Amino acid sequence: MTGSAHIAVVDDDADVRETVAEYLLRHSFAVSAVESGAALRVLMAERAIDLAILDVNMPDEDGLTIARALRAAGPVGIIMLTANSDGVDKVVGLEVGADDYITKPFDPRELLARVRSVLRRVATPGPPATLGREVRIGRCMINLDSRQLFALDGDPVPVTAMEFDLLRVFCEYPNRVLSRDRLLDLAHGKEIEPFDRSIDTRIARLRQKIEANPEHPAAIRTVRGAGYMFVPGMPSGD
Repeated sequence: MTGSAHIAVVDDDADVRETVAEYLLRHSFAVSAVESGAALRVLMAERAIDLAILDVNMPDEDGLTIARALRAAGPVGIIMLTANSDGVDKVVGLEVGADDYITKPFDPRELLARVRSVLRRVATPGPPATLGREVRIGRCMINLDSRQLFALDGDPVPVTAMEFDLLRVFCEYPNRVLSRDRLLDLAHGKEIEPFDRSIDTRIARLRQKIEANPEHPAAIRTVRGAGYMFVPGMPSGD
């Protein structure tokens, strides 16, 4: 799960929040950085999360309270960040269901190691703590339930309804060559007209959004003389 996991960084300190998010992004995780429990709930209404990194001491709602709520939401990894070195936060955090904790200031490499370790431990065949199914496609994540596309840093990527339907078909038929007429039929329930190249135009637009290098696509590949194929799990150079 590790490379394609979606991690939420929850910290009211913008510097810490952005530093952690940027470091994890460089290691090919999908990351959303939010400042509070309320913002985390808004995020989870749209996107799945596999792991939350929670600051213990935050105004309004502390990390321990958020951790307790997350533990009831479904399988999700939880790592607590604390400035308290005497172990009190660790004991309380573990009691409410946290998987690990790390004391500030910390070495980002240690945090990365703990993130990977927790993701391995919490990996299950069931769905993560989420309100939507997600698939990584190139340098983006697509939520099949909310019908939204996101960059790995959490920013929304606008797509039309027809573009989304095409992406959905690719996600439902990974590693399979799909002809133009098959794509049009599956995505829109239409038979292709002679010389209709609307699928080509749509895929060219999608590649601009999801591929690191649209001239050399890694996620949605052209199979000469046959059609197109979605190859999942390709980081597309990010």
